[in-house]
Parts: sequence; structure tokens; C-alpha cells
Amino acid sequence: MALLDRAVSGDPDSDVGFLDHDGVYDGFTDPPRLLEPAAVADIARGLDALDPGALLADLPDSPDEAAAACGFGPLSDGDVRAHLLEHFAAMRQFYLAAALQVQSVVTWVD
Repeated sequence: MALLDRAVSGDPDSDVGFLDHDGVYDGFTDPPRLLEPAAVADIARGLDALDPGALLADLPDSPDEAAAACGFGPLSDGDVRAHLLEHFAAMRQFYLAAALQVQSVVTWVD
């Protein structure tokens, strides 16, 4: 889903060159990206409107199959849905707080 990808990966045309150095960015993944306050607010509204249950509706019932479908290895408690819902809720809260404070967000995968 494009909204979740944007929330995690940022906007590809952003410029945060000051973070483009070996201490932050190793060159193996996408470089750091910036989400301006307007983009943060858009993402916060989008995440608030999403139904997490609907997002997970097509996830296999088997914990092992669900973990594999998500690209995870085996999870110790086997509850992939709970894991995803916990992280979705944290991301939703993070973006809401950032939007309320009119903040930018820098994203990158380390």
C-alpha cells in the first residue's frame, strides 16, 4: 500500500543531503528522505482512516505462513497479527504527534 510505503520510506524527491554520509547512510538501501510537515499531516490522516483489520484480512491464518508472507522469520510467540497491529499503532501515534506539532520526519532504513 502506497501510504504505508510513504510512511516508512519517505518521499523520493526529498533532499536531506546533510545526512548522506557514512556515519548515517551506508549506501546499501535508499538514502535518508524527508517528509515535510504537510506530508506528515497527510500521512497521519491516512493512517487514522485505515482499518488495520482490513489490511490484515488476506494474511494467512497459519502463523508460519503469515510470517513468511510478511518476509519475517519465525516469531517467538507466533502472533504475527498482534506484532503488525502493535507496530501499526505505534506508527499511527508517531505520525499523529508529529503532525500535531507541525514537524518534519526523516526516514531511512538502517
